[in-house]
This record gives sequence, C-alpha cells and structure tokens, in this order.
Amino acid sequence: MRARTLERVEDTEELGRDLAAQLTAGDLVILDGPLGAGKTALSRGIAAGLGVQGRVSSPTFVIAREHAPGPDGGPGMIHVDAYRLGGLGELDALDLDSDLEDSVVVVEWGEGVAERLAERYLHVRLTRLAHSDVRTAEWDWRTA
Repeated sequence: MRARTLERVEDTEELGRDLAAQLTAGDLVILDGPLGAGKTALSRGIAAGLGVQGRVSSPTFVIAREHAPGPDGGPGMIHVDAYRLGGLGELDALDLDSDLEDSVVVVEWGEGVAERLAERYLHVRLTRLAHSDVRTAEWDWRTA
C-alpha cells in the first residue's frame, strides 16, 4: 500500500495525475472516503492526467458522466457517483462493464459496490484529518 499526505487541493489533483500515468482503458478506480475527503478533486486530477475532454465535477445528481478521450488519444473516462445508487441492480443498469473496454471508470463512493466490475481495480482511500484541511490518501491494486 502506498500513501501520501495532501495538504492542498492541488496536491490531491497532482496525485490524480500521477495515478493516471498507471491507468489504461479497462481499468477501474474505486474512490472511498467521507464527504469532503477529496474524491472529486482526485477525479479531476485523474482526468487531467488522462487528457480527457470536459469539465470534471461531482456526478452526484447525474450518477455518471462520460468524458471523451482528448485530441492526443488515450482512453476516455467514465466518472460515477455510487452514493445515490440503490444497489447492485442500479449499478448494472449503468452498463459500466461495457464502458471499461474503451475507458477508465472512476467510481466515487464505490467501495462495497463496484468491485465486481473488474477482476483487478485500483482502490484509493481518502481521509481528512480532524480539524484540518490536510488529507491523506492510501492506495493499492486489488483483485475482486
């Protein structure tokens, strides 16, 4: 397991760019952590590192956003918020496993829900230190 202290939002986005360098089409990233831990900031960094198109914001009310590959090629990104999903049936209805062929799928609030979408996935746990804006990230590749 790897870990990093993230003192600023820019540090979280930088971690996302660093993680994106390891990702290819077909990869699943599961982001876990409490509200305000930096999941969307990390997703923005992953998107920047992949070079995908479009503004990355929290997909809370739309559930999933698709970001097309950038002009330089590479995979697209599907950004999902599993917080409001009512269970595995609603996750299946998004048909994310077919999106995995051409894109990196990043699922916020995905722990315990999205692991079965791929045989192997990158799990990132973000935490916010009490009474502070400092966050920590721990990540590792796992098998389902």
